[in-house]
Amino acid sequence: MLRWKSIAVLGLALAVVGCSSTGKKELPPAELKDIKAEVRLDEVWSRSVGDGQGKEYNRLVPAVDGQTIFAADADGRVMAMNRETGQVLWKKDLDLPVSGGVGVGSSLVLVGTLRGQVIALDSASGDEKWRAQASSEVLSAPVVNNDVVVVQSQDDKLQAFELGSGTRRWIYEDTQPVLSLRGTGAPLVTNQVVMAGFASGKVVALDVQRGLPLWEQQIAVPKGRSELERIVDVDGGLSLSGDTLYVVSYNGRVVALNPANGQILWQRDASSYDGVAEGFGNVYLSLDNGTVEAVEESSTSALWTNADLARRQLTGPVVWSSNVVVGDYAGYIHLLSQVDGRFVGRTKVDGDGVRVRPLVVGDMLYVYGNGGKLVAYRLR
Repeated sequence: MLRWKSIAVLGLALAVVGCSSTGKKELPPAELKDIKAEVRLDEVWSRSVGDGQGKEYNRLVPAVDGQTIFAADADGRVMAMNRETGQVLWKKDLDLPVSGGVGVGSSLVLVGTLRGQVIALDSASGDEKWRAQASSEVLSAPVVNNDVVVVQSQDDKLQAFELGSGTRRWIYEDTQPVLSLRGTGAPLVTNQVVMAGFASGKVVALDVQRGLPLWEQQIAVPKGRSELERIVDVDGGLSLSGDTLYVVSYNGRVVALNPANGQILWQRDASSYDGVAEGFGNVYLSLDNGTVEAVEESSTSALWTNADLARRQLTGPVVWSSNVVVGDYAGYIHLLSQVDGRFVGRTKVDGDGVRVRPLVVGDMLYVYGNGGKLVAYRLR
């Protein structure tokens, strides 16, 4: 979906973005080919989390803290479950349209709403601790360290709130383009620094205490004549692995940065509205056209490319054991070998589709479908 800065939200699917204004008929999603399954997925448990992603283009993601997994639906139901058994520990109905979540840490569970509210719940009981008001709708999970909660809102502002009370500490604003994708990536926060990507194609690092910029790096530069062609959002979030920060933009590049100073270590042309995954010395991407790609960190060349999921509106990738996992619009998850990208497994999770990337914790894979089905898997 796209969003005009000062006019309205356009009800367009991401699949339409590639059409531009040429008038050409968009090709349908690729049909799935039969595969020879080399791994078996065992369903450990399954639970329904209310209405799931709802009717808006929400991207609500579950979160794990210790032995508990937390999930929220678009109608404001927040649930805590034992991540090994799926046993429900508590439920909380907020009766508000939740659009950003779930964030967890420092004994708090955090969600954001379409009205810009940030709500903090006690992670052990679900009791509400505080509410705060952000500058606009919150479309990604709030993040937390042991001092502050940081939220990125749709108007390209980063805001920090006191952990104990929800009092706003600081606000940082980036220049918002005329047209952008609907959504934001969740920022990364440490005890000293918060890093975030913006719709301008920029990544910024701020001092977490005062919100002062430490460095910024332009990941993608808008090109083309139309505002549609000039979209360069960094919407997939950032990935920090060791001493390298990975980021990818729409209509731009995948880039490896030094998180200390923002210096570019390497870069490669790419276009994605999801983030990256890292493993086996490679960076894995779900490109906006449905191609899954492995890029070697050492040479920045493509190790392998799998184009058999073209136009299937893939989630961001995750690494699970020796596999790369992506979900698609029809509710399937696909397992690809990290070695050569061949399909090694597939299963259908939710008939309403899977929009948010699966979550890997230990040997478990958690998949949250658009219709509210949360499923835990193990490999056999």
